Amino acid sequence: MIDEHLRTPFYDLHLKKGAKMVPFGGYDMPVQYPLGVMKEHLHTRQKAGLFDVSHMGQLVLRGKNYEQVAAELEALIPMDVINLKEGRQRYGFLTNENGGIRDDIIFANRGDHIFMVVNAACVGADLAYFREKISPEISVKHLQNRSLLALQGPMAEDVLAEHYPAICNMKFMDLETIPLAGAECWVSRSGYTGEDGFEISTPKTVAVDLANLLVEHGDVELIGLGARDSLRLEAGLCLYGNDIDLRTSPIEAGLEWAIQRRRRDKGGFPGANRILRDLADGPAKKRVGLQPIGRAPMREGSKLFETEDSIEEIGMITSGGFGPTVRAPISMGYVSSRFAQPDTMIFGEVRGKRLPVKTAKLPFTGPNFKR
Repeated sequence: MIDEHLRTPFYDLHLKKGAKMVPFGGYDMPVQYPLGVMKEHLHTRQKAGLFDVSHMGQLVLRGKNYEQVAAELEALIPMDVINLKEGRQRYGFLTNENGGIRDDIIFANRGDHIFMVVNAACVGADLAYFREKISPEISVKHLQNRSLLALQGPMAEDVLAEHYPAICNMKFMDLETIPLAGAECWVSRSGYTGEDGFEISTPKTVAVDLANLLVEHGDVELIGLGARDSLRLEAGLCLYGNDIDLRTSPIEAGLEWAIQRRRRDKGGFPGANRILRDLADGPAKKRVGLQPIGRAPMREGSKLFETEDSIEEIGMITSGGFGPTVRAPISMGYVSSRFAQPDTMIFGEVRGKRLPVKTAKLPFTGPNFKR
């Protein structure tokens, strides 16, 4: 039943704009609007797309000072938190004792506290984990009075600059407090599409006003989950629960770039033995891009084989679909490391048939971040 799912503050706006709603992360979310997934995707690549991402969890970790909170967070993630500058944020992940990924996150140094965005399906588990592992004198608060919007695409800066001209000075992964729609918004220059853009944490009281203000702009269209998925797939970005999970090592996933040198040298985080071993020796399997030969997409769960008639599986597709920008079916998945070199021909199983697929370097489309 639809009433069993939570609704973001933008629910009525989605319906007004003709969105098709689906359950996702415990919420009713728009999968597409009348424009359709293909056009929504291309509009974001060419102009600017506005996404409701309010299902994501927004957390604040606060203690006596930033250094105290940073030191405790470093005990749970393999990222350098202590040396992160104020007003900057970083991609990271919570690891378990086996070196798997509990969740992937974005965290920011806000001067006297850490602001964090976590995946919708992981909010409850993450909160429980932090409250179990972090000292009682550090509060872990789930911000349920704020919404989250993402404005993505090459025109995103121009759109926001009409309301706050200094936005043009922000670089990729900067985070600032900015007045928008008459309220204090936390704006980061980031996103999950591979395009330049911004994520805007706004008080719920002004969330719809801000969304209406932005979507009135001629270069902005509302974009649903369908295009969000194809955009992040083209950009080679992981979806938690599909491409990374509790069993996946960050090194298998190709996320070693997110582990700073100081943490590689010193360890001191859950699963460090496996992760540092994978870094030193190489993992048994690797996440790769995959390009099906032909027009048939290869989707999540498709098994991969060395030859058309070999019995032993060499991997599995974890995400797949059609890439509107590259005008071809694309996938991501894991293969045994000896098959991970780009342009290796293997076979994927689709409806009982083995079809050729070629490994490819990620991403399928290059990033357009403002560095």
